[in-house]
Amino acid sequence: MTSTSALPAPPSPPRRAIQDLPDELISQIAAGEVVERPASVVRELVDNALDAGARQITVRLLAGGVRLISVEDDGGGIPPAELPIALRRHATSKVRDLQELEGVTTMGFRGEALAAIASVSQTSILSRPPEADSAWLLDARSGELRRAARAPGTTLEVKELFFSTPARRKFLKTDATELAHCIESVRRHALARPDVGFAIWHEGKLVEQWRAVPPETEHSQALARRLADVLGQEFVDNSLPVHRIFNNGAITISGRAGLPDAARNRADQQYCYVNGRFVRDKVIQHAAKAAYEDVLHGHKQPIYALYVRIDPLRVDVNVHPTKIEVRFRDSREVHQAIKHAIEDALAVPRAQRLAAQAKVPDAAPQPAPASAQSTPPQQLAMPLSAAVPSAFAPAFTAAATPAAATPLTPTHMQALWAPLREASPQPAWQVQESHPAATTAPAAKAPLAEASAPPAAAPAQHWPLGRAVAQIHGIYILAENAQGMVIVDMHAAHERIVYERLKTQVGHDQPIASQPLLIAATFAATPQEVAAAEAHSATLATLGLEVVPFSPKTLAVRAVPALLAQGDAVELARSVLAELHQHEASTLVARARHEILATMACHGAVRAHRRLTLDEMNALLRQMEQTDRADQCNHGRPTWRQLSMAELDGLFLRGR
Repeated sequence: MTSTSALPAPPSPPRRAIQDLPDELISQIAAGEVVERPASVVRELVDNALDAGARQITVRLLAGGVRLISVEDDGGGIPPAELPIALRRHATSKVRDLQELEGVTTMGFRGEALAAIASVSQTSILSRPPEADSAWLLDARSGELRRAARAPGTTLEVKELFFSTPARRKFLKTDATELAHCIESVRRHALARPDVGFAIWHEGKLVEQWRAVPPETEHSQALARRLADVLGQEFVDNSLPVHRIFNNGAITISGRAGLPDAARNRADQQYCYVNGRFVRDKVIQHAAKAAYEDVLHGHKQPIYALYVRIDPLRVDVNVHPTKIEVRFRDSREVHQAIKHAIEDALAVPRAQRLAAQAKVPDAAPQPAPASAQSTPPQQLAMPLSAAVPSAFAPAFTAAATPAAATPLTPTHMQALWAPLREASPQPAWQVQESHPAATTAPAAKAPLAEASAPPAAAPAQHWPLGRAVAQIHGIYILAENAQGMVIVDMHAAHERIVYERLKTQVGHDQPIASQPLLIAATFAATPQEVAAAEAHSATLATLGLEVVPFSPKTLAVRAVPALLAQGDAVELARSVLAELHQHEASTLVARARHEILATMACHGAVRAHRRLTLDEMNALLRQMEQTDRADQCNHGRPTWRQLSMAELDGLFLRGR
């Protein structure tokens, strides 16, 4: 018989009396929360400089900030009598009572930073108010206060960081890494204050400098200039301006949101500010991510710089010692405001933006119908009233009407879903000729030749996406516009068009119009599909689908969305049921619905290798120009690309 010995009980520690901690130890404990690394000191000191009204801030560093951090400003300065008080714990000029604490408008307010920094370093303050005749220097260690020379403003020097707590130094990284963190800390301040100039020196060398934008510059232009200086002109070129006011000015969202094409693998260019304070807030980050859901591919991260202005009483900044977290009184309101502001900025297709920049009408004029074969190539405008078949014409005869406001009927998509034409085989690339020489086609194949009046001159430049000239491998559409050549992925483009139409129909919780099938389509279903069909019958009805049990292992599709009547009913039903099964336990109903609609649009869009006529290709281009977010498909892939004449000339070395 084997015996096991019990583990010995740990000895009881001797009781120690409860007593007050020394002030220095208290400050060092507080420093563990406030001062994590040199960048934390830079952040706190720059906060104080901005609160003092500085217009130029200079940061000088040695050894990545470990040996020296010096922050110079031209702000209001500190009177000599208040210098010793500034180094005490919980001493501040920012708040006086609870009411001011609940509505903080300054960058700093805790009154802990200077005391915590002084407890773990050799700190000195040199300051001069504008009305004083000289500056005063205070040494935090000795408490000595003496006169010194300085222009109005304040210089705060922090030497030998963590010299009194050497164990903390072991957790610091290399000088280069700490310098990078310090630069990033100043960069975050610079992005929020284009009216302030910033300079960073390291080891006697200027490493970064951002000059103040003149005060007379309009705010959006000043912000764009500062973003270009700090993040690069590429950031501004690949982003869109955001500006929305909600609830009669209660919340203002401004800044710039990056184009989906500019998304990155890392979230290293996402800057959020609340009342000028850089924050990492889950509500803001989730709202921005939700706004990009329909236009980002894979796990790409968008780029943006968002500035939220909100009543200070509606946000709590006293959440974390580092002041990088906030809490909103109504987080849902802020979430919706940010989400809608970004969505509105991304909704306008790039083709419309280019047309607006060129001050060209969104739609071409509508000349009288005439024969396309008798029109010279340089005047071939293909007006929709003449060139687009009747299946497409109703959606585009009123070009001034937004696509979202135009009801889409099944007839509009009928041509794209029609069966493949039974014609003689043709090569994978197909060019639709409209030149005067190409007049050998029979009259029966030229329905547009009925009118004899010559068309008015309306070049393809009137259309941002130009006019279609060819189809390659049944996948891509080639078009020419004023800038050069446009390449369109026809399935991806049509998928976005159908998706936006479906979203419009269910935007106000209205069911999608359905069309009963003459003969129900039955298919062998899995247990999961049967369960999803029975549990989500109401959701299926809202989506325009009627899927009912036909037998214990068979489902029947009796109705499909009218927009997708020409598609494969069984494949569509299977896809939707799979989405419903995946989102069965999800509480994000709207998000799940959009994913289902995206699946429906994917299966309802025109497929690859479908030969389109010139009229159908041009109709698809016109739909893209009128559809929100038409630059990306539902999965975030681009729908079209532009090749300028300069790029085409470069491919063939023209002019060299």
